[in-house]
Amino acid sequence: MDTHTFSFDGLAIHHYKKYPGRPVIVFLHDSLGSTALWRDFPQQLANATQCNALIYDRLGYGLSAPMPAGDRPVSYMETEADTLHALLTHLEIDQVILFGHSDGGSIALITAGKYPLQIKAVICEAAHIFVEEITLKGIRDAMHAYLTTTLPQRLQKYHGDKTDTLFRAWTETWTRTDFRDWNIEHFLPEITCPLLFIQGEADEYGTLAQVERTVSQVSGKATQYIVPGIGHTPHKEAPALTLEAAKKFIETL
Repeated sequence: MDTHTFSFDGLAIHHYKKYPGRPVIVFLHDSLGSTALWRDFPQQLANATQCNALIYDRLGYGLSAPMPAGDRPVSYMETEADTLHALLTHLEIDQVILFGHSDGGSIALITAGKYPLQIKAVICEAAHIFVEEITLKGIRDAMHAYLTTTLPQRLQKYHGDKTDTLFRAWTETWTRTDFRDWNIEHFLPEITCPLLFIQGEADEYGTLAQVERTVSQVSGKATQYIVPGIGHTPHKEAPALTLEAAKKFIETL
């Protein structure tokens, strides 16, 4: 697959172009993720569907520039959606399928709600639309692991000296009192494109209420795929099943 690597507003971007005239699947990583942590899943899905792929490190992650100093605002994911819109506009990409995991799934939903004409379809994996106690427990468990295990060293392999900052940005923002009321459900009725919501049945960061409330409120055709016995990262824990579900969805577009 032909790979074009470039930067845009501090973002490190990889654009895989092999199928002229075909849609572009844009992959949006999670709160601790990066381009490298997707491993070969994007290329597998792109080849299986004969689509192109765009993957990037969000600001403060991977090979991108550091995130701005100071506390993250509650609306940080909406800002991420605006950045994605600017990137897609800059590249003049108009056949866009968003594939977002966790935070990336939430950003995908916001983007499709704010910029419905730009997005052809959305696949959100373990996305959040409101804050649940199970999410906060999972984050507190991660905070404990950061202090007591080799988690910092494992993350530094992908994020380098940005690791502490991004980890604090995730954990401190989500556990702040003013974040408890964060909710993006008002964007959902504005989503008119087809939607597939993938979630592990045993997701340690969210209940199936996230899926049900999303699918019931979007305006476009929405389907869900609950992966039995799987946790927060179906594309890693059950890659074959996730790939097949995404492939079948894209083939219906």
